[in-house]
Amino acid sequence: MSQSVNDIQDEIAEEFSMLDGNLEMTIEYIMELGNQLPDMEESLKTDDNIVKGCQSKVWLNAKADGDKLVFAADSNTAITKGLVSILVRILSNRTPQEVVDADLYFIDKIGLNRFIGTQRSNGLGAMMKQMKIYGLAYSAKTEQQRN
Repeated sequence: MSQSVNDIQDEIAEEFSMLDGNLEMTIEYIMELGNQLPDMEESLKTDDNIVKGCQSKVWLNAKADGDKLVFAADSNTAITKGLVSILVRILSNRTPQEVVDADLYFIDKIGLNRFIGTQRSNGLGAMMKQMKIYGLAYSAKTEQQRN
């Protein structure tokens, strides 16, 4: 059985708690998480898939796999790639409704905003918004197919 959205968020919060709030170690860990993000197909790195509102370039794409949404993402900067990798870890392989309904509390639990600054926090918010928009779009599409 797969972990719930909240289970994964709690797991992430626990991982970050081991860093004792150390700025340098936290940033390095975020970048390390980005390195673990599966490569995004180059054909998906289009202007349509760029997340608006991010200072760095962030590509985000979603596709349906059965009744689940699978996200692919990449960025041209290491820290931002790490941030989007956290979101992909939490929200990929979820139903569209789970993506829409997800309460992403891990950011406050970790205190992530104090490590990444205002610009990246705004970018992270834009990424979350885009993922929820994908969730809404696929949820509406699924509903149309039922009717």
